[in-house]
Amino acid sequence: MENAVWGNHSSITEVTLLGFSHHPGLQVPLFLLFLMIYIMTMAANISIVVLVAADWHFHTPMYFFLGNLSCLEVCYSSTILPRLLASFLTGDRAISIPCCLLQYYCFGSLTAAECCLLAVMSLDRYLAICRPLHYAALMRVRSCLHLAAGSWISGFLSTVASTYWMSGMTLCGPTDLDHFFCDFTPLLKLSCSDTSLMALVTSLLSALFTLPPFLLTLTSYMCIIAAILRIPSSAGRHKAFSTCSSHLIVVTLYYGTIIFVYVLPHTDTLRPLDKLFSLFYTTVTPFANPLIYSLRNREVRETLRRAF
Repeated sequence: MENAVWGNHSSITEVTLLGFSHHPGLQVPLFLLFLMIYIMTMAANISIVVLVAADWHFHTPMYFFLGNLSCLEVCYSSTILPRLLASFLTGDRAISIPCCLLQYYCFGSLTAAECCLLAVMSLDRYLAICRPLHYAALMRVRSCLHLAAGSWISGFLSTVASTYWMSGMTLCGPTDLDHFFCDFTPLLKLSCSDTSLMALVTSLLSALFTLPPFLLTLTSYMCIIAAILRIPSSAGRHKAFSTCSSHLIVVTLYYGTIIFVYVLPHTDTLRPLDKLFSLFYTTVTPFANPLIYSLRNREVRETLRRAF
C-alpha cells in the first residue's frame, strides 16, 4: 500500500477491515444472512416509528421513547451493515482513514445515545410503576422532548474529543484491522506514537457518558422489582412486571454484550470472542429489539396486524 500524508499527520491513506475474511467459503452465505438481518431490522424499526407517529393510541411517553429507540437502531444498523455487506459482495475490505473515523464517530455516538435513551426509558417505567400518581405531571410532553433530545445530543457530544484527537495521531500501520468495523481499540493499534494519554482520556469520557445512564438504569430496575414484589396479588405482580419486562430484556442484552467487549480484560482466552460479541450488539440487538417489544406487547401486535 502506498504511503501518503492525510491531514498532515497520517502516513497511510486506508486500512483493511479483515472482518470474516478467514472464512472465504462463507462470504456468500454471510452476505445473504446479513442482508436478511439488515432488511428485517430496517423494516421492523421503521414500522414502529411510523406506527408511533401515525396512531394516536401510541402518543404516550413509553411509545414516544420506543419510537426514538427504533429510529436510533435504524441509524445504528446503517452505520455498520452496509459497509459489511459491500465487503462480502465485492471482497473489497479497504476503507479510507477519513471514512473509518467517520464510522467510528457515528458508531460511538449512537452507542452513547442508546445508553442514555435506555436510561430514560427505565426512568419512565420507574415513574409509571413506583410513582403512578405523579406520572402524568412529571412525564409531560415538554419533559419527554427534553429527555429524548438530551439523549441524542449527549451521544453525539460523547465522541467528538476522541475522534478529533484520533484524526491528528500518526498512523503508520499495520494496515490490517482484525475487526468488521472501525472501533477505538483496533484504530489505536495503527498508531506509531504514544496513545496512552488518549486511551486514558477516552476511557474517562466514555465512563462519563455511559456509566451514569447504566447506574440510573440499574437503580430504576432495582426499585421497580422491589415495588413489584410488594404487590400482594400474583395477578398484580404479573401485570406490573409485564409492562417493563421487554425493556429489561433489551437492557440485559445490550449492556451484557457491551460489558463483555469493553469492560472485561482482553485475555488470550476471551479475545477470540470479542468479534462475536461485537457482532451481537451491533447487529443482532437492533434486529431483536423491535421483535422483543412487538412480540411481548399485545397492543403493538394488534395494531401492526390491522395495519398489514
